[in-house]
Amino acid sequence: MTGHYRKQFSSSLSYSAYPADSVRRLEQRAVSELGLSLYQLMERAGYAAFQRARQYFPTTRRWLVLCGHGNNGGDGYVVARLARQSGIQVTLIAVEHSKALPYEAQQAQDAWVGAGGQIFGSTSDFPEDADLIIDGLLGIGLNAAPREPYASLILSANAHPAPILALDIPSGLNADTGQAAGAVIHAQHTQTFIVCKPGLLTGQARDYVGKLHCDALGLSDWLEKQNAPIARLDASLLNTWLHPRRPCSHKGDNGRLVLIGGDRGMAGAIRMAGEAALRSGAGLVRVLTHIEHVSPLLTARPEMMVQELTDESVNAALDWADVIVIGPGLGQSEWALDAVKALQRFDKPMLWDADALNLLAKSPNVNPLRVLTPHPGEAARLLNCSVADIELDRVKAATRIQQKMGGVVVLKGAGTLMVSENKVSIADVGNPGMGTGGMGDVLSGIIGGLLAQKLPLYDAACAGCVVHGAAADEIAKAFGERGLLATDLFVAIRRYVNPDWA
Repeated sequence: MTGHYRKQFSSSLSYSAYPADSVRRLEQRAVSELGLSLYQLMERAGYAAFQRARQYFPTTRRWLVLCGHGNNGGDGYVVARLARQSGIQVTLIAVEHSKALPYEAQQAQDAWVGAGGQIFGSTSDFPEDADLIIDGLLGIGLNAAPREPYASLILSANAHPAPILALDIPSGLNADTGQAAGAVIHAQHTQTFIVCKPGLLTGQARDYVGKLHCDALGLSDWLEKQNAPIARLDASLLNTWLHPRRPCSHKGDNGRLVLIGGDRGMAGAIRMAGEAALRSGAGLVRVLTHIEHVSPLLTARPEMMVQELTDESVNAALDWADVIVIGPGLGQSEWALDAVKALQRFDKPMLWDADALNLLAKSPNVNPLRVLTPHPGEAARLLNCSVADIELDRVKAATRIQQKMGGVVVLKGAGTLMVSENKVSIADVGNPGMGTGGMGDVLSGIIGGLLAQKLPLYDAACAGCVVHGAAADEIAKAFGERGLLATDLFVAIRRYVNPDWA
């Protein structure tokens, strides 16, 4: 999950994300429909990056600009020219190539040379006194590990004491997946252009991107009319899903939720899920668990109804519940397997998590009324592949699970993904402090609570992930990441499920 507050994201960030191929098609359509040229867009991109550099590094006077043999390098030439014209000392190192530069990049290079700028080769030494590095080496088209001399230039830039501003994406990072196949620029700031790319928001992105900014290059009004393939979600959007309650609403209106789990020794998981459901607004919450947990759970949270998990209690719950959450602390014993089998006759919304997913992996089936919330390990078991395969392309992995199992898939992790049959979103919230036991149980409870309040599956998944991550960000901002407990989120969850109150 993205370290939202740590990255201090710019408010200008687009709520749309496009893979690299889609970005290129988008640019061509914009040029065609708006009467622009690609070089005009390049000039706008360079200007946006130059202004960002001046905003965050106003005292720097000696810039090192690294230009690759493509349009990302063209953006770099524009930045270099603008910097030189403003009185900044600029050293520009460019990668040589036997092929000609793309037309627009050649225009930018010519303008740099015409303004009196010099070009140094890729084997040139970096100036020791450079106080800012502009990364224009490799753009969004990269889909493999950087080759030489790019790899060496990236490593040298990372080793230099000057901060780095990356143009569009840190060189070496895959724009579609956020994967780092080789050397990658460690940027303090990344200025992306037109729209966000998924590789800036998920995968390994937050290890490299730094503070992310987006400039639409004057295309904002036009972009609003386009159908983005991926949505970027944050807490500012919660009021699109969560509305004030009717004054006369009652607990029955807010849903009847049953949670199944908590085998021997695992009461904590189902207790956290149950309380998270209550804190997210579910009207009535019933927990079916191991008999040894009944009394402790009732004592810890008397607002929950708690019963022993038996064939009789499950059957009664299936008739009573509007929504079922199964998995937190469930285990994989016969006790758990019987509970999973009993759900075959339940034809209302469900959420499956944790060991329910592991049992599903052993006996896969399709259900359009189910939300699945795997972490990468569980996702690997659902697809019978390795965790590395999942992390190689998280969007693809989540989509494959959805196609195989139906319903909605929430692939947890760095840039949590929500995937339905025809929608993909990235929850751009959360922080590394969430890497502790119980966080997934809390998420299951939140989404289950929102499902109980009649949110559609996909909306509940999106809103739940945003509430979960935003609550964690609030606590981490106040107290730090280390030592963040899943139960610490309870106090903050209420604020985010009531955006009208905040």
